[in-house]
Amino acid sequence: MPDGEKRFILDANTEAMTGLALVTGCSGFIGSHLVASLLQQGVSLKGLSRHPDRCPAGNGCDYIEGDLRRPGTLAGIAEGVHTVYHLAGYAHATDPSSAIHHELTVEGTRRLLAEARRWGVSRFVYVSSVKAMPGHPVDCVDETWKSRPDDDYGRTRRLAEDLVFRTGKSCGMHVSVLRPALVYGAGCKGNLASMMKWISRGLFPPIPATNNIRSMVDVRDLVRAIIRAAEAPAANGRDYIITDGQDYTTRQIYTAMCISLDRKVPRWVVPSPILRLAGRAGDTAERLLGRPLAYNSAVCSRLLDSACYRSIRATRDLGFKPLYRLQDALPGMVRQFRIQSDKGA
Repeated sequence: MPDGEKRFILDANTEAMTGLALVTGCSGFIGSHLVASLLQQGVSLKGLSRHPDRCPAGNGCDYIEGDLRRPGTLAGIAEGVHTVYHLAGYAHATDPSSAIHHELTVEGTRRLLAEARRWGVSRFVYVSSVKAMPGHPVDCVDETWKSRPDDDYGRTRRLAEDLVFRTGKSCGMHVSVLRPALVYGAGCKGNLASMMKWISRGLFPPIPATNNIRSMVDVRDLVRAIIRAAEAPAANGRDYIITDGQDYTTRQIYTAMCISLDRKVPRWVVPSPILRLAGRAGDTAERLLGRPLAYNSAVCSRLLDSACYRSIRATRDLGFKPLYRLQDALPGMVRQFRIQSDKGA
């Protein structure tokens, strides 16, 4: 464990670490890392998951099968719980429809908050997404940026955040919301995992240098911020952007992955106009076929446009200082990717 991480843990307010904690979404990428970190610090844990069989066995966490869309499975889930870490939800904007997002993210959070309030939970941390506050097309933004989301994924995340803040204000519960940028680390899924897969097969188009800026964060740093948000008195009623403080271009990410995967970096690139034209063609094909495709204008935007964020408030209130960069995480990401590839072979 890096010295900075040790100091971060030792300096923390320990009240949130003395009682039983509940982690929702404990079988997910971030949730599983959070569970491991809390157990390492001696916290007593319950984990809620729709798939408890996917959670690590024998690690001291009491896994409970439950679904935020099914109220009956949540009855008594917060009994005896001091702190709730709420991570359950669809992790990516390309996941299911608006109705499903709303039922799980908004109504599911409402049900969980009702249980937390019923059983007198003291602290509630909700891990949302920067998609709840879309970035500026050119400039980097921090927590003071006032934009509202314009897609279903972002809107439902923002609605769930509002529920958390209203509940905390109405009953005196310590509540905090974290909005992580794109999360990387060994075992990550989504866009970065797909990028790594197609680069490894030599099928990912060489990205041009557009000088865009993409913000990201290592899952280990995010976990530290999540725990700190439960512990720090200043975090009550506040929302925080969490990044690693680095500015990455998509071209830099692509090149770093090629090198880590022992793939030669092509000298040629696919020009931006061609990538954008292909994205619009994907949109048209989706409308005609009535189903999502792997490449469309939204995917193109993630490759070529900026999504730059700053963790100003988290640095001030939480003393948050990221310890890792993408370059630090890539070796572990590649090892895990190859392990999973070998299993799937």
